[in-house]
Amino acid sequence: MLATIDDIKDKSFDYIVCGGGTAGLTVAARLSQDPNTTVLVLEAGAANVGDMAILRPASYGSHFGNPAYAWDHNTVKQKLTADSSHLWARGKGLGGSSGINYLCWIKPPAEDIDDLERLGNPGWNWNNFEKYIQRTEGFVPPSEDVQLRKGLKVDTWNMGVEGPLSIAYPGTIDDGEQKVQETLINAGLSAAPRPMNGQPQGTYFAPLTYDPKTHTRSYSATAFYLPNQDRPNLTVLVKAHVNRVIPADNQSGFVAESVEFKHEDETYRVRAKKEVILSTGALKSPQVLELSGIGNPNLLRKIGVPTKVDLPGVGTNVQEHMIVGVSFELKDDVKFDTLDLLGDPDVAAKHLELHSAGEGLFTTGIIGFAFASLDKVTPRANEIIQATEAKVMMNANSYPPGLLEQYKISLERLKNGVGCEFITFPGLNSGPNPPEKGKRYISFFVAMNHTFSRGTIHATSKDPSVDPEFDPRYFDEEVDLQVWVEMVKFCRNLRNISPLKDMTTKEHNPGPNVQTDEQIVDWIKKVMSTTWHTAGSCSMLPKANGGVVDPELQVYGTKNLRVVDLSVLPLHIAAHPQSTVYAIAEQGADIIKGKFQRL
Repeated sequence: MLATIDDIKDKSFDYIVCGGGTAGLTVAARLSQDPNTTVLVLEAGAANVGDMAILRPASYGSHFGNPAYAWDHNTVKQKLTADSSHLWARGKGLGGSSGINYLCWIKPPAEDIDDLERLGNPGWNWNNFEKYIQRTEGFVPPSEDVQLRKGLKVDTWNMGVEGPLSIAYPGTIDDGEQKVQETLINAGLSAAPRPMNGQPQGTYFAPLTYDPKTHTRSYSATAFYLPNQDRPNLTVLVKAHVNRVIPADNQSGFVAESVEFKHEDETYRVRAKKEVILSTGALKSPQVLELSGIGNPNLLRKIGVPTKVDLPGVGTNVQEHMIVGVSFELKDDVKFDTLDLLGDPDVAAKHLELHSAGEGLFTTGIIGFAFASLDKVTPRANEIIQATEAKVMMNANSYPPGLLEQYKISLERLKNGVGCEFITFPGLNSGPNPPEKGKRYISFFVAMNHTFSRGTIHATSKDPSVDPEFDPRYFDEEVDLQVWVEMVKFCRNLRNISPLKDMTTKEHNPGPNVQTDEQIVDWIKKVMSTTWHTAGSCSMLPKANGGVVDPELQVYGTKNLRVVDLSVLPLHIAAHPQSTVYAIAEQGADIIKGKFQRL
């Protein structure tokens, strides 16, 4: 039921949704529930629907570098990470990044979402988050037997069970995963009270965006596009790259009249009768705004774009999560089927066959998570917090508008938040030392979530095919690196704690040559990666504080242009943001329809 260009040429639609990714398809499906409303989705990638390369779980990272599935964006070289550039891959095709991510269904602490309201956004709070995310969730609890054997306490959770997105535990949970959880508890963490209901502090097994009937990925294309593809009022055009939004002439303010896009090497315009909604993601939404003449006039002048709306917050306040991998070699006699086994082509072929029967490594997932406060990780917590607080207060008058308010909340999070994350990965996923033949590994992703550093995303050309400049400015604020070093030290020490101590032979990465804090810093800078969770580039904040959209997600200075994606998140959260993107889209759809009621 995908459209052709002839279905769109010379036509008008009530709503034009730019981007058919996680947020875009969700918004389009909700808006098109009204049969009297016409909705057009423009997606730059191909459909990729029904493709087992996407649907098969445990195929982590296989899409990166493949132009059929990923946009392989890169940051500018970072002076504080050994002058290296970092891959910022994003999903290409219907479903966007929900089609190539690691399937993790993680929800933020309630306090992190309530902070959005504290920053000047009435209605953006935890109560509404839960209300809206449960519309998306189709949680399938595991059987009582599995719950008992694997220690899953899901009976205390409050999750949606009738939503279109299948959420479940994978078909296979190795006993080794439970031993890792025991190790984290023996290291001083506790079991997370209610990780799916705003209380993730501690360690737990998280569910996945996983269909337990078919053992395949559930994502926005399967949840929001395929069930609604026959709606006569929903039109979806793929391979349609949005260039810019064009305002109506002779109107006061910016009234979005049409969207210019490229399809099969031809440029077209399509008219919007009501609204244009940007869901092109945190990497591209600021570029579309700037090419439409919305942004900082000084920057727009450099690329030859006339200023339509003076809005200097566009492309600023960019925040990103970061990870580094610590790996330990497993003893040969330890029973733990890890993804290292798939390095053998014969074994991989066997597990492909097992997957069709609902068994094997392709029915596993990344489920082991722990979220901790800084004081649980290091005895240096107070020292780091006090030094950071002193620096913030000393520089308070030099920050751009709104940043001090964010930093005050960030200081509270350093004291009480759970921004230190540890993720279990069953296999080697670290550097620089490669795997040894025939060996198996257990890795921990050490993930930084509450960062102080801020970057930018700005167009460098008025040519829409030229990527903007992605500059995260990693470690501009030294506290980020200080916290991360302490997290790495905590993680390395896990090998001295049972039962992990009894399962492993040695640390493989960073390895014995990395001992001092200075050496850890050097190692981090050489091997670190993003987690592809960029946020903040079109922040929902008061305009005077660098905001781009108001609490109704409407772009300041415009009448009918909104942004609905992760770019509006003004202060990053201690969670993988997939669930938050769906919640933003669900709440955004109700706002657009005029049905939103604050809780």
